[in-house]
Amino acid sequence: MVLVKEFRVILPMSLEEYQIGQLYSVAKTSNLETHDDAGVEILKNEPFENEEMGKGQYTHKIYHLGSRLPGWARALAPASALMLEEEAWNAYPYCKTILTSPFMEDKFKFIIETRHCADKGDQENVHNLSDKELKNREVEIIDITAPLEKDYKEDEDPTLFHSEKTGRGPLEEGWIEKSDPVMCAYKLVTVEFKWWGLQTRVENFMMSMETNIFLRFHKQVFCWIDEWHGMSMEQVREFEDELRIQMSKKIEDVKGKNADDDKKGGKEKEKGKGK
Repeated sequence: MVLVKEFRVILPMSLEEYQIGQLYSVAKTSNLETHDDAGVEILKNEPFENEEMGKGQYTHKIYHLGSRLPGWARALAPASALMLEEEAWNAYPYCKTILTSPFMEDKFKFIIETRHCADKGDQENVHNLSDKELKNREVEIIDITAPLEKDYKEDEDPTLFHSEKTGRGPLEEGWIEKSDPVMCAYKLVTVEFKWWGLQTRVENFMMSMETNIFLRFHKQVFCWIDEWHGMSMEQVREFEDELRIQMSKKIEDVKGKNADDDKKGGKEKEKGKGK
């Protein structure tokens, strides 16, 4: 079985603003989450053009899970299980992201197709699904003022934040109906996990995780608006390049440390054999 769910994330900004804010926030969060043995390795970030999607930006990333997994899982799992591979085609306002696992090969696939529209999330079939697909699709509206389950941060709370640059916020109850500008990111998420006995549990767990991930990220996009508002696309690409260099250094430092630890461990084993 393949699990399909559509998340509709509503935001108090224009489509043009969100394009910049989303790119800025992805780069910033990736850098913040790259530390110790976990983080994001960017292999490619370059323009693309094809018949299916037209023109846009292609990215190829490796997510190193490392210490984000429980200790017992890291101890048992091979190296290929400690990473996810992501390919993304950003032909804004349409974007497509595919996550796979080198360890699970064709047994795992996670796809996000996003269409961005200048509305309040009231289009019932923006992804042009068939009648059969619509019957299997679940819809969840994400209001960025909703509370997070954990890791609350006061400076990332849209009900408290006020933008000096745009005058927007704090967002009060009923803000969606009153907001101008307003937009919606329609995210169609498809999860396939082919592992007998675990499939339904894992697919449902991953969908529940996405609710929290989308909510937290879009709270950040809004509450960081004074950092990115007014940036040009060229400035955002420069920002991405700067952070890519920082992340690459962090990951290389960890790889170097791990290699040194392996050498030390090997020497200790040889000493032990000689006794």
